[in-house]
Amino acid sequence: MGSTALALIQLGSILFVLGVLGRVAGRFGMSPIPLYLLGGLAFGDGGVIRLESAAEFGHVAGEIGVVLLLLLLGLEYTAPELVTGLRRSWAAGLFDIVANATPGVVVALLLGWGVVGAVTMGGVTYISSSGIAAKVLNDLGRLGNRETPVVLSILVFEDLTMAVYLPLLTTLLAGVGYLAGLRSLAIALLAIACVLVVALRYGRFVSAIVDSADKEVFLLKLFGAALLVAGLASALNVSAAVGAFLLGIAISGSTAQNAAKLLEPLRDLFAAIFFVAFGLNTDPRAIPPVLGWAVLLAVVSVLTKVATGWLASARLGIRRMGRARAGAALVARGEFSIVIAGLAVTVGAVDGELAALASAYVFLMAVLGPIAARVVEPAVGLLQRSFRRAPAGG
Repeated sequence: MGSTALALIQLGSILFVLGVLGRVAGRFGMSPIPLYLLGGLAFGDGGVIRLESAAEFGHVAGEIGVVLLLLLLGLEYTAPELVTGLRRSWAAGLFDIVANATPGVVVALLLGWGVVGAVTMGGVTYISSSGIAAKVLNDLGRLGNRETPVVLSILVFEDLTMAVYLPLLTTLLAGVGYLAGLRSLAIALLAIACVLVVALRYGRFVSAIVDSADKEVFLLKLFGAALLVAGLASALNVSAAVGAFLLGIAISGSTAQNAAKLLEPLRDLFAAIFFVAFGLNTDPRAIPPVLGWAVLLAVVSVLTKVATGWLASARLGIRRMGRARAGAALVARGEFSIVIAGLAVTVGAVDGELAALASAYVFLMAVLGPIAARVVEPAVGLLQRSFRRAPAGG
């Protein structure tokens, strides 16, 4: 059988299986990310069946998936929303960084992965999944709840933090010096500031450049611009993901809404391939030795994210039930955590066990997040009733 025919058969098999897994996840009301990771583990080195011919396409498609994930994320925000969210949530955002990055840093150092591994794992455990959180809030009808703006503002803060964190991580992974690291950070901060200014004052001009009444032309211009900006950002060691995110912020109004609708199916396709590609590069035989650490991180991370949402909501005088809902909505980890781990694994700057730990951790958290959001109300209600019925005296 020819190499092209074999690659097409293997790629078609992977995409078909992804569709089946996505449907299974939808039936149970869960994110498909854990199942996509399992699919990658099954088809990669050490899995049930190794599909080598589709690996090269999976790598390139995975990179495109990251660009589209971040572009769509940027399209969800306007510059005023980002500025308002930053002002509203900076205190809770700083607590979020310390409380949720620390467990990953500590575990990486205990496992002997050094500074690069510690910075990588800190990002993996820190960032919540905006996609899963938004879907859960919508599915449960909580978009109008009083605590929801708190959740969204924390997610905004986290996304902006990633715009600074990813260039730093990219610099560390490249092994460049201290001055080069500072330069990358300065470039990232300057880019963020420039994009916010442009989006606030001249967003309509950026939108006009990529906009078109013809869907085909609109898609080509938008997709081409995203890849171009991502490539230029990568060349500057700012991170392709950050470049795509900033482009999304700069596009506003009806153009952003139309772009999101047009790109969503494409994003979902390439993002699914991205998660599978990460799984393909992870040896499932490396997971059992780090599974205990993944479970420990999952338990600690649930508590720290709930604490983050609880404290942020308490500052606005929200009642206990709302505080608990806010914390539970932040629990899930997903796309960003895998993007961070994928960056480290791609350049070979970290131990292969880190990919295994990240896979197991994200699998657990992507499953626990929606479950926590659903059970938090009955759980808190049960506790409140128990305390009311408890005798006052000893």
